[in-house]
Amino acid sequence: MSDTLRTDVTFDDLGLRDDVLAGIKSYGFKHPTDIQAELIPVALAGKDVIGQAKTGTGKTAAFTLPILHNADPDIKGQALILAPTRELANQIAKEIQDLAQGTTIGVTSIIGGESMRGQQDSMEKGGHILVGTPGRVMDLHSRRMLDFSNIRYVVLDEVDRMLDIGFRDDIKKILSKMRGSHQTIFVSATMDREIEGLARAFMHEDAEKITTVGAALTVSMVDQLHLPVERWDKKQLLLHLMQHEKPETTVVFCRTKMTVRKVATYLKDKGLNCREIHGDLHQTKRTKVMQQMRDNKVDVLIASDLAARGLDVEHITHVINYDLPEDPEVYVHRIGRTARAGRRGTAWSFVSPDQGQMLSDIEKLVGVLIDQKHYPDFKPGRVPKDVQEERAGMKKVMEGKSTTADRVVKPDHDETGMSDEELKAMFPDGKVPKTMPKRGIGAKFRRRGR
Repeated sequence: MSDTLRTDVTFDDLGLRDDVLAGIKSYGFKHPTDIQAELIPVALAGKDVIGQAKTGTGKTAAFTLPILHNADPDIKGQALILAPTRELANQIAKEIQDLAQGTTIGVTSIIGGESMRGQQDSMEKGGHILVGTPGRVMDLHSRRMLDFSNIRYVVLDEVDRMLDIGFRDDIKKILSKMRGSHQTIFVSATMDREIEGLARAFMHEDAEKITTVGAALTVSMVDQLHLPVERWDKKQLLLHLMQHEKPETTVVFCRTKMTVRKVATYLKDKGLNCREIHGDLHQTKRTKVMQQMRDNKVDVLIASDLAARGLDVEHITHVINYDLPEDPEVYVHRIGRTARAGRRGTAWSFVSPDQGQMLSDIEKLVGVLIDQKHYPDFKPGRVPKDVQEERAGMKKVMEGKSTTADRVVKPDHDETGMSDEELKAMFPDGKVPKTMPKRGIGAKFRRRGR
């Protein structure tokens, strides 16, 4: 994070209360990051704001500190922070608790997989700030266990994911129930024009946007390389990397939950200290895995994109894109899991022969050419039989296309639509008429015997 610090500004300069500053100083922080220095004064002034900054630059503190400064200790449930995953919600809640240690402001995590009654009790005892996932928030509200009438601050973290097709309707329902006046803060590492347009639909017209990343979103502290590989060789190549490179702590991203399970099982069977995390895991198990990662008890974590949101672990040294993401901006989120706290990180991406355009799109976004990593000692496996057959079929099709102009194709049937045998039976003399017999007005063919 050192490359994003504003050394010309201190937290004391931002106008925060002393009890809020106490939480910051307990961390040992003196200077804010770019996004914190820019966003905090705007939020303290009460304006709606959109904040866009790289992963790992302190966006949580950027929206939390103004809320802690303005929060009323006598009002429960006055701030609602929404996140796309349980893990990210828990991560935010923990960070708020640490930042709020010098104040009397309490925080409650509202996520699925945990007791509703326990969450309600926490809100009643001191849940000034509520951090949750859309599904559980809607569920508690529909059961009248969560009241929105006191909400004065609404935050959407990872807004690019919160306003995509999967969450959009839920977010609209939640925000439509906010009857009172409130301040809105949306933050994310990536945000296209469509998402920004949707975000502004929920904000005041004078909402301000703060961007502390360049258009290319270059992740300067990450060494990025790609490895060409056939799809059926990916597991073997991954094992090869783990055994030869011996990275300290690695996160491997897969596109589907099924792939996460298969890859994790494969590596475990090979003796690696590996865990998996995806949406089908019970919340208790997911929380345990995340804690093991933070405690440095896991060497390799196989993860789906959504489940890894909120994975904020400083000692992650490598990120491997086992499957390239279809959305290049997801790539930015992935590799942002490494290169924390001023350290360099490494990102390797497996690229199949048909994914050249996907790699180019990623390179355009991050603003760098991702070089190829060579592994001459890696021996690819045999091409699967079904792939061989498919390629043989495609080869024939391509050969057919390339020689069609030189070929004369003789049809199996005459222009009449009959086979040679059928025509011979109908016309024994071999004289086949080329046209239909002439017909007069009202004429009909006569049948034999009439």
